[in-house]
Amino acid sequence: MSAELLAELAAQEERLRFTRFDNDTALALGAHLLEAARGEGLSVTISVRRNGQRIFHAALPGTSADNDDWLDRKTRVVDRYGRSSYLVGTQFKVGGSSFEESSRLDPGLYAAHGGVFPVIVEGVGPVGTVGVSGLPQAEDHAFVVAQLEKFLGAQEAQ
Repeated sequence: MSAELLAELAAQEERLRFTRFDNDTALALGAHLLEAARGEGLSVTISVRRNGQRIFHAALPGTSADNDDWLDRKTRVVDRYGRSSYLVGTQFKVGGSSFEESSRLDPGLYAAHGGVFPVIVEGVGPVGTVGVSGLPQAEDHAFVVAQLEKFLGAQEAQ
């Protein structure tokens, strides 16, 4: 894990921001992720939350209740730190430790592994989360980022 990766992850959070995020936006984002995951033949579980409420949840074939647990644990990290779960885990590694060793948080409740991204509203800050579980952590994160880029790009075009 490198400082370059950390900078890239931070830049993603600066770039991928919403102008507004209500329940309808959360549902549309979830449906977008579901369609993309199906289109790519991915076995992932998808979660979109707003202010702690699960607005959208879908589990594709090949996933299990373990994926729900991973999403919950990664979401708690994002809720606590206001940063992507991958960025938080990377920060600890760049610092020469690991989240599990140094965060003093219960690893049964918190997982700083890639896949959950903060929903950030311009001028407001983090208001929710969007995430997937089912792929290796870097791929979970990359899928969410790619789909956020497409979703936000389509919103701007409207």
